[in-house]
Amino acid sequence: QYRWDGKVRRLRIGRYGSVTPTEARRRAEIARGEIAAGRDPVGDATAARAAAAEDAARAAERKAADAFTVEALMVLWEEERLAHRKPRYKREAVRTLRVSLPGLLGRPAAEVDAATFRSELAKVTKRTARTAGGMAKGPPPLQGAPGITMQRRARAYAHAMFAWGVRSALVPSNPVSAVHVEGKNASRARVLTDAEIGEAWRAAGRMGWPWGPYFRVLLLTLQRASETSGMRWPELSEDRAQWTLPGERTKNGKPHIVHLPAPVREILAAAPRIAAGPGLAASPFVFTTTGEAPVSGYSHAKTRLDNLILAERLQAPGRGGEPPQQQEHWTLHDFRRTGVTVMARLGVRVEVADRILNHVGGAVTGVAAVYQRHEWLAERAEAADQWARHVLACAERAPGGGGGG
Repeated sequence: QYRWDGKVRRLRIGRYGSVTPTEARRRAEIARGEIAAGRDPVGDATAARAAAAEDAARAAERKAADAFTVEALMVLWEEERLAHRKPRYKREAVRTLRVSLPGLLGRPAAEVDAATFRSELAKVTKRTARTAGGMAKGPPPLQGAPGITMQRRARAYAHAMFAWGVRSALVPSNPVSAVHVEGKNASRARVLTDAEIGEAWRAAGRMGWPWGPYFRVLLLTLQRASETSGMRWPELSEDRAQWTLPGERTKNGKPHIVHLPAPVREILAAAPRIAAGPGLAASPFVFTTTGEAPVSGYSHAKTRLDNLILAERLQAPGRGGEPPQQQEHWTLHDFRRTGVTVMARLGVRVEVADRILNHVGGAVTGVAAVYQRHEWLAERAEAADQWARHVLACAERAPGGGGGG
């Protein structure tokens, strides 16, 4: 027992029975020496315990912060914030972040700064170029698209996610705010030439199931990639001449009738009916390999398609040893723009082409759009048949290097 700062202090030097009298006297002598030297053993012990508790709390916080990764932030953002957005936006936002920024997913969300995000975002351009049409070996790859558009999308979604994280007190700041993407978005006005249409059709014919038939049906129907990959047998009429997309699977939320020309019906007639497992009924999905879900992995399949196109160009006669012409990058969505462009050349009405794409407004606007409820079904069927005939005519032309109008 001793006095410190005018108050009595009592220092426990051990528990009776576990500490011998000799050891107790030794500890007491040490304590008296510390007091004589101007130290407070009780205060020092209290401070040491408080410091240890603070260190433990900090370690727990660091452990929790390390465990709360960008992946965990994205999951919460998807479940809590994106639950109120349209399903298409939700799917696209999460898919874009996963595909574009894979190096960030495992990092602690609170430790991602502007430099880290900028470094990962810079990789999007290289990754997009490889996905667009690179080949690991053999002939030079098809020309890839700049990743500026994908960078902008990835940045926009990441900014929204981190901003929500700040508002929800999950991360201290938004590292994306200080990062900007220079340059312009890639043009969305790409229209395939007739020669390129023929190349795409022939290359798809060499791919086999399911991607070859899928690409051909996508080209002939001009529907969206995800809608076509999710095609279900019950959505098709018995004669396979019509495909009815339910509203929950369309971008505008409205049912859509698609006329299926003869080449599509032939593809569907040859399509295998895959079961979801041994002894199970046939899958409802047309384009599937597992029977449990529609096909996925568009980018890898598109790369294979591009490589087959390049291989055909390499083998085309009359090149005189010259390297094949590189192909300007195009996407599966460009099928739709190409189709309506060709239809305009063929004399198809704009309203009809718009309805084929399930663009409800289209060229009819204002008051006329309110009263215009004609579906143009017969005209759409004829236009689809015209487009199919054009695709087959393009495919029958001899390959010659990818040019042509």
